[in-house]
Amino acid sequence: QAFFCLLLCIPWGCSCPPSCQCTERAGAKAVLCSSRHLEEIPKDIPRDVVFLKLDANSITRIPSNAFRHLSHLEEINLSRNAIEKIDRAAFKGVAAGLRSLDLSSNRIRSIPKEALLALSAKLRLANNPWHCECALQEVLWEARLDPDSVQDITCHTAPREEYVGKPLLQVLDAGVNLCSVRQRTMDVAMFITMFGWFAMVIVYVVCYVRHNREDSCKHGDYLRPLPSTQAHAE
Repeated sequence: QAFFCLLLCIPWGCSCPPSCQCTERAGAKAVLCSSRHLEEIPKDIPRDVVFLKLDANSITRIPSNAFRHLSHLEEINLSRNAIEKIDRAAFKGVAAGLRSLDLSSNRIRSIPKEALLALSAKLRLANNPWHCECALQEVLWEARLDPDSVQDITCHTAPREEYVGKPLLQVLDAGVNLCSVRQRTMDVAMFITMFGWFAMVIVYVVCYVRHNREDSCKHGDYLRPLPSTQAHAE
């Protein structure tokens, strides 16, 4: 019996997650963790896994180096979770070999461009409550998106109300540059800040001058009733 268990463990390194099913697809290792009520990415995934399905769970975050030890990964399916946060180094270590990454149907509003731009994988980002901003525009321009899902990347919120509810690609095709919108916003904020400091300096100078003038008047009023030196001599 011990020998039989050993034979079962050898192909998987005795590390198949207990909540998942480990199998093979076309001779490649696959770990299937779909619909297993997972709240985080399992830490005991076999190192030689090629296909990883984590869809339809309750995962809320992809932390840094979540897949770093899985150098053979080619496909990751994280669709239909509750992902809200993706760390900058979430996919560090798998960038070279990853061919497909599905992040559709989550709760992602924004994503660090550093997390995706290093990937050559085909990305699915549809059906998330995106906040259309410069970083998302850069991802759309530079990343390799699945053409079948690009139209479903919709602006849930945006810098301007007329962009809300529209596909991001449609907004960009209309000539909108979200990066320049952000730059203009920063310029306006800087101008307001500088104007506020300038106004504070002016108010301080005015108060200082007025205070000195009042002190001078008080000093003059104090000296005026005193007899002059000449009158005292007489």
